Amino acid sequence: MAFNIYKRGQGKYTRLCTAFGGALIAGGGCWRLYQKLGAWLTSLPRNTAMWVEIMVPVGLFTVLALFLLWLVNKHSVADFMIAAEGEMKKVSWSSRQEIVVSTTVVIVVVILMALVLFVTDMTFRTFFTWILEG
Repeated sequence: MAFNIYKRGQGKYTRLCTAFGGALIAGGGCWRLYQKLGAWLTSLPRNTAMWVEIMVPVGLFTVLALFLLWLVNKHSVADFMIAAEGEMKKVSWSSRQEIVVSTTVVIVVVILMALVLFVTDMTFRTFFTWILEG
C-alpha cells in the first residue's frame, strides 16, 4: 500500500507534529480560499456557487493532507525526522533556575544598553544643538 507507515514508532512525535503543523497551514490556506471564492463566484447561481465554494477548499485540503501523509512517511524525510528526534533526546536542557537567571541578565543588559544609548543620544543632540545655535 502507498501509505504504509515507514519505521512505525520511530520519530513518532516529530512526524506527528510536522504533519499537524502542515495541516494547520493547509487548513488556514483552504479557509482563506473559501472566503475568497465566496466573493469571486457571485455571477454563478447560488446553489452552484455554494458547491464550488465548499468543495474546492475541502478537496484541496484532502489532497494536501494525503500529500503530508505521504511526505512524512517518505524514506528520506522520515529518516531525517527520526534522526532529529534522536538528537533532541541527547540534548542536555538547562534547568528552570538557569533559564530564569539568564533571562534576567539579558533583560537587565538590554535596559542598561538602552539607557546608555539614550544618554549618548541626548548628549550628542545637546552638543550639536549648542554648536548650530551658538
